[in-house]
Amino acid sequence: MLRYTLMRLGIFVGCLVVVWGLVYSGVVPRGLGDSNGMWVVLLSLVLSAPISFVVLRKERDRASVQVVQKVDRMKSNLEANRSQEDVEDDTARTQGQAPQAS
Repeated sequence: MLRYTLMRLGIFVGCLVVVWGLVYSGVVPRGLGDSNGMWVVLLSLVLSAPISFVVLRKERDRASVQVVQKVDRMKSNLEANRSQEDVEDDTARTQGQAPQAS
């Protein structure tokens, strides 16, 4: 996941450098008044999003698989804990004892 984030940040920074060069060389118009910095950042975001979507497809899929595996592992651990609590509760009830709070 960290790898994907760093790659996405790298694409954004690359776009930021290119857009900054284009704006200050006059190829792309400057922003109005003091908004030039915001204009460069906004244009960089707009350009980096589709580039990241296409270029990082495999890395995004890999990160997605890792997230799904973590969620499945957490669900199985939660279910194991629930079933363990149920067994302890059932055992305590059959022995005539009140269940203990964990």
